[in-house]
Amino acid sequence: MLDKVAASWKATVLTLHPDMFPGSLGLSLAGRALEKGTWELEKVDIRDFADDKHRTVDAIPFGGGAGLVMRPDVVDAALNSVADNGGPVIYLSPRGRLLDQDLVKELAAGPGVTLLCGRYEGIDQRVLEAREVIEVSVGDYILSGGEPAALILMDAVIRLLPGVMGNRESADEESFELGLLEYPLYTRPAEWQGRQVPEVLTSGHHEKIKQWRQEQAEEITRERRPDLWAEYLVKRNDTKLGR
Repeated sequence: MLDKVAASWKATVLTLHPDMFPGSLGLSLAGRALEKGTWELEKVDIRDFADDKHRTVDAIPFGGGAGLVMRPDVVDAALNSVADNGGPVIYLSPRGRLLDQDLVKELAAGPGVTLLCGRYEGIDQRVLEAREVIEVSVGDYILSGGEPAALILMDAVIRLLPGVMGNRESADEESFELGLLEYPLYTRPAEWQGRQVPEVLTSGHHEKIKQWRQEQAEEITRERRPDLWAEYLVKRNDTKLGR
């Protein structure tokens, strides 16, 4: 059994499906960190705060339309039960701020986060406004609910917590950390199906390897993500000018 340590980060998840957590985060590095106490998980079943025998959490939307909407009174009661947990309250929503590495770092540096997972057509706007909930999107696509998005956000944050990843240098060189996509990676065998590892990587010349990787990262980013490339150029120019 691993020794327990003081938790440095806590994820509180409000959901209609608590059994979905920790999911994959109970395995591998994140799972070992959870067992060790590097991070904590609190699961809150929103249905526990419904006040009728059927545990009803939803109702038809005012103004008509397809689907159902999660009730503000029930969601508010659930949020109130964890109001002292600290950290921001985030609602996983396609209309929210796009999750990026800057936000991940910001969340990892804090005490934790409360993640509100919607279902059906979403959550009544009034409780989002009353609680000053931050909306965050994990991408421009539609999921069946907020739970998969919450797992994505948690995974991105947990791997940055101290002691979770064994190689800090590896994390620093990954895609998005430096504003670029990652350079190509190679390992043994040196020749596979007639394809050779780039000669520079077997040269032992560390400065040339570093330069090659930088050039590859820049080329890939320029070709595949012109939006990131434009941001990178601005940051690079600002750095040169000492801004």
